[in-house]
Amino acid sequence: MSKERPPLDEMTLRQLRRVASEYGVSRYSRMRKDQLLAAIQEIQRSQGVPTSSRSLEAQEKIEAAKFDVGQEDSSGGLLAKVDEGLPDLPDGYGESRIVLMPRDPQWAYAYWDIPGDSKENLRRQGGIQLALRLYDVTDVDLSCQSPHSIQEYPCDELAREWYLPIPVSDRDYVIDIGYRAYDGRWLLLARSAPVRIPPVYPSDWIEDYFLTINWEEDLRGKTFATLVPPSKRMAATSNAIYDQIFGMAQSAEAQRVAGSMFGSMQHVPGSVFGSMQMVSEQALSSYVFPSGVGMWAVPTMSGLTMSGVGFSASVPTMRPRKFWLIADAELIVYGATEPDATVTIGGRPIKLNSDGTFRFQMSFQDGMIDFPILAVAADGEQNRAIHMTFTRETPERRTNTREEAVEEWLA
Repeated sequence: MSKERPPLDEMTLRQLRRVASEYGVSRYSRMRKDQLLAAIQEIQRSQGVPTSSRSLEAQEKIEAAKFDVGQEDSSGGLLAKVDEGLPDLPDGYGESRIVLMPRDPQWAYAYWDIPGDSKENLRRQGGIQLALRLYDVTDVDLSCQSPHSIQEYPCDELAREWYLPIPVSDRDYVIDIGYRAYDGRWLLLARSAPVRIPPVYPSDWIEDYFLTINWEEDLRGKTFATLVPPSKRMAATSNAIYDQIFGMAQSAEAQRVAGSMFGSMQHVPGSVFGSMQMVSEQALSSYVFPSGVGMWAVPTMSGLTMSGVGFSASVPTMRPRKFWLIADAELIVYGATEPDATVTIGGRPIKLNSDGTFRFQMSFQDGMIDFPILAVAADGEQNRAIHMTFTRETPERRTNTREEAVEEWLA
């Protein structure tokens, strides 16, 4: 047996909101209890529904007094009435826009607002799949340079937000939303501003920078200081060996288009594009796409596209690949003295081997390590010492483990 509904003046705020929802009261979630009560009663009177016989005037005054703090806005009215009469927020604003926000070093959050006519326009141009493209644009200008890497994620037409895995932290990323066409073209709807994904390791910003600005100073359009990340400052002071190694890496990098869909191809003399290794039909049919990119993303499928239009054999196929790197350093200190002596490193006693040799091994992180080594004879009459310091700098850190590696699409 259903429970009888209590009179309106005895209902809680939650119950009144439920009734207001049934009557279709606009903006009921922002109303106070007395406002909800008045709105519901007005609708009931217009519909001929009998209201409670109990006088509500005193109750309305009591409820209104609970929330009335006597504060007024600059125009002289009550703050509670500032948004009265305003329409509900629209579903969209008619402007194609996408925003990328870092959630943590492994994930980013994207949301967008795309008008329906903009989507329809690109679908008429051949767009068949709405997708998101995540670019690594660290120290790259996308208007004239290629990104370091590209990840593409198909998304639902009705979605307006998405979480994306980040390949490598401590990098700058940009996200696009657009359509993948049947012939492989990318039809852009909107592009976000670049954002920096935080690193998984502790920040190497250890120094404080203080700047004094006059209170009356006009700050518009002015730059008072430009901060340089420690990694870039250290890279500028790298030694000749590092310069030689980085130069070799850069010359090899210049021979390919990093992260490009058609970039990682084997080059042969006399050919700009080189030979493209085509994937056989049998190999292609057994492909697994863990990132969610379906067969629509592959330019050839049994020689036909999804629309049935044939393609030349010179069009490259796409293949997924995971890539990762880990590297670190350890510090080893070793030596020897009389077997019966006492040896300390930084005040910490070290156990000697039977022949008087010793060995000390530890993790070598960025920064300076101070190692005073002291050896004292068994009778305490003699001692020897050596004071060593070690400094490690990591000009660049762009690494990830095998477990953190994500699929990247290469041609």
